[in-house]
Amino acid sequence: MNLIHAQNRLQPIGNWREHLPYQHCIQVVTGDKLYTATDEAVFSVSTNQINRYSKITGLNDIGISAISWDSTTAQLVIAYTNSNVDILKGSLVKNLGDIKRSTITANKTINQIYCYNGLAYLSAGLGVIVADLTKYEIKDTWYLGNNGSQVKVNGFNKDGQYFYAATEEGLKKVNQQSPSLSSPNSWQNISGTAGLSYGPVNNIVTINNQIVIQKNDSLLIQNNSLWTLLYTDSSWPIISLNSNGNELEITQRKSDGSSRVLILDDKGNIFQTYSKAGVISFPKNALKVGKDVWVADYFGGLINCNANYEQYIPNGPLGISSGEMIFQNDDLTVAAGSVNDAWNYQYNRDGIFNYSNDLWTYQGYYNRPQLDSVLDFISLASDPDNASIWAGSFGGGLINVKDNNITIYKQKNSTLQAAIGDPTSYRISGLAFDQNKNLWISNYGAAKNIQVRKSDGSWNAFQVPFNLNENALSQIVVDDANQLFIVSPKGNGVICYNPGNNIDAVNDDKWKNYLSGVGLGNLPSNNVLCLTKDKNGFIWVGTDKGIGIIQCNSEIFTGSGCDALLPIVQQDRFAGYLFQDQIVQCMAVDGANRKWVGTKNGLWLISAEGDKIIYQFNSDNSPLLSNDVKKIAINPNTGEVFIATFNGICSFRSTATEGTDTNQSVLVFPNPVPPGYNGSIAIRGVVNNALVKIAELNGTLVYQTRALGGQAIWDGKNYKGQKVASGVYLVLIIDNGGNEKLVTKIVIVSGR
Repeated sequence: MNLIHAQNRLQPIGNWREHLPYQHCIQVVTGDKLYTATDEAVFSVSTNQINRYSKITGLNDIGISAISWDSTTAQLVIAYTNSNVDILKGSLVKNLGDIKRSTITANKTINQIYCYNGLAYLSAGLGVIVADLTKYEIKDTWYLGNNGSQVKVNGFNKDGQYFYAATEEGLKKVNQQSPSLSSPNSWQNISGTAGLSYGPVNNIVTINNQIVIQKNDSLLIQNNSLWTLLYTDSSWPIISLNSNGNELEITQRKSDGSSRVLILDDKGNIFQTYSKAGVISFPKNALKVGKDVWVADYFGGLINCNANYEQYIPNGPLGISSGEMIFQNDDLTVAAGSVNDAWNYQYNRDGIFNYSNDLWTYQGYYNRPQLDSVLDFISLASDPDNASIWAGSFGGGLINVKDNNITIYKQKNSTLQAAIGDPTSYRISGLAFDQNKNLWISNYGAAKNIQVRKSDGSWNAFQVPFNLNENALSQIVVDDANQLFIVSPKGNGVICYNPGNNIDAVNDDKWKNYLSGVGLGNLPSNNVLCLTKDKNGFIWVGTDKGIGIIQCNSEIFTGSGCDALLPIVQQDRFAGYLFQDQIVQCMAVDGANRKWVGTKNGLWLISAEGDKIIYQFNSDNSPLLSNDVKKIAINPNTGEVFIATFNGICSFRSTATEGTDTNQSVLVFPNPVPPGYNGSIAIRGVVNNALVKIAELNGTLVYQTRALGGQAIWDGKNYKGQKVASGVYLVLIIDNGGNEKLVTKIVIVSGR
């Protein structure tokens, strides 16, 4: 297996990266390189060099439906599931967004692309759309249904005289020289004649200039206007049909999972068969290039069917995730599972992803047999004692992963309980360690829905003393007073729980249910989706109608009650409640105490107090993969923000890192600063919120700034906004005690 190495971790400030799954391959085509489409992106193989093409590298969308190579213009045509179209030539991308933007009521899904003589014929749900690959414009739209109606077209091809369209109404053809190609009256439905039965045609290719069509699981070939059976095997359903000119490639898969790829000649004879259990498992498409047969497999990536069945899978996570993400230093752990909005399990088998040293790995159903019934991981916590990972499965219990060993906790070795009404479902929906290293657990739907595994390994269970819909509990955050704040989904608000000095004693327990309304908690809404604790110890509450902040934690169980504050944010000339009426799905705090906020409408960075918007990213103004942001995690050492979206994980190198009490291994990036570089220069590892000065060797001050947590940013300019001259510059740090210290030097290379 050729698992292609990951991307370089250390990125310039402001750079984006994608972390997409690349094993779900759906199509392979050949051009100047071998191109493979996956569900989300495209990659190419050329002399063992792998290039990735995605929204991060300049494509305009995500979610691929079909690709095709046009040899006339030497361009790759990429169609997306939302009907957007990109044309890729080298590293340049041209976008044809007309189909996506069209307000026509129709099925605009692009099912297949056929390129010929600088034109792309897009087989769509409404008919055939013709794109000019030189002028980069939509040239025409052909409605081929009966009486000019819309009809789904599954494929398009040509022979020496006719264009053919494989439609749901049958096989249709038109003379290529017809003056009215767009007129449905010019197209003749030839199904039901010359040996071709009525009904839909699934696909169409040519072999030795003869037309071959797929009808269900049979292939038919046209000989002198007559149709004869070329190939069929009722026990092997056909997934795809392809052609390289004088041979046919078909991929097949049985209901039991058996899969194979066949190479046929123009007589329908099988002269090559490729199958390998565990490698070719769901072949979506195959193509023979020279002597090599390449297979796009939905589970196995791109496969070269040589003697070793070599797999090409650019490194990435196993799939799309929406569970929690946590960092341990530079290592990211992702809960790959999910629940839907109604908090029902989704039978996600992907397990847990880990991103370490630039590589993604996973542990789950597919490679750890003991997890075969443990699905939908959604919650995570890192053990402060041994750095092992605790992961909550929504239905399969609690899992501890330590030194590659897995322990599963359910009813026999813990106090965990099944959900009421679902006796085999042990739903772990929230995890957090308190200051005494006790692990607190949300046991969703259980009679005793708060569980604790104490630092000595013993267990106890409690029932929240409020009437909660479905006994629903999820995310847990522990504040500086060792109090638990717990999200209660299904419109139950937030639970605050103070277990007192003795966890096992209930007589000193204190509880509060935060709800909307003055005196009841003053949340923006009872539908709470997320929590986070900032560096001031405040609890930020994200709801479907904005954000509330609990700032008086020490007064929660006194007479005042400590209602949440609804902060006011200034944007342009207007002010309003923070994210008023926005669905706030996740939040994270960076090294400068600023808040990253994920909503249904994009990603935001706001100031520490929440009164200013610093960044506002969406899928239109940035490489953000989707506006539906599920989870956020921040690398404390690099400031890189990892964003789990509806379409996959991407990351953004931000400006703030976690600060320390002393300067630790101060790093400047880039250093030396190359000619022509116009980006930000990061100075990382400085004292928390230090004053950072940039000076010439003679001590003349050039610039100074305040670090964002443990990282300062310099744009390479002096106070007048002018680029500084080439040379060596000193980095001086003034710590909180007012002491100045030289920590490093920056080299500016000539030519800037």
